[in-house]
Amino acid sequence: MSGAPGGHFIDLLDTPATANRWLIERGLAPADVDLQEMCTAQLRSLREQIRSLLASRVDGHPAMPAALASVNDALTRAPAASLLHWDPARGLYRAASHPTTQIVDHAFAVLAADAADLLTGPAAARLTACGSAPCNRYLLRHGRRHWCSTRCGDRARAARAYARHTQAETD
Repeated sequence: MSGAPGGHFIDLLDTPATANRWLIERGLAPADVDLQEMCTAQLRSLREQIRSLLASRVDGHPAMPAALASVNDALTRAPAASLLHWDPARGLYRAASHPTTQIVDHAFAVLAADAADLLTGPAAARLTACGSAPCNRYLLRHGRRHWCSTRCGDRARAARAYARHTQAETD
């Protein structure tokens, strides 16, 4: 999800067309990918399970078993080994094999692996929730940074200024 003016959110995975674009832009699917609603819904579900694990890590709460199971399932969906291939022009070479029928599984495995690496790696201690309500994104804190984007920072500062102004009028 991405922030929009007025505190509204744009879900970049809300339709198959937007999910296709999101996967293509991140190199997780070829340009001719054509996800249907069922796969798009599974992608949104994985995002929510990853978000649950991020929240657990940030808040210091135990991870939800369903979130762990979902991410672990995604981790095992695609083969991790680069397979041996033959091409008349290139000869023998190794590359991951992701036929069209496995595009979703491959994308899920990559996303789950990235989340698992983040949650268990050295940067995990810097993981924090965006400090601008109602944003539901997470970031790696650098210095005093508390927001996922300039837009969220501006929204939080504007809300504080409005609260101070409102309080001054009532005093």
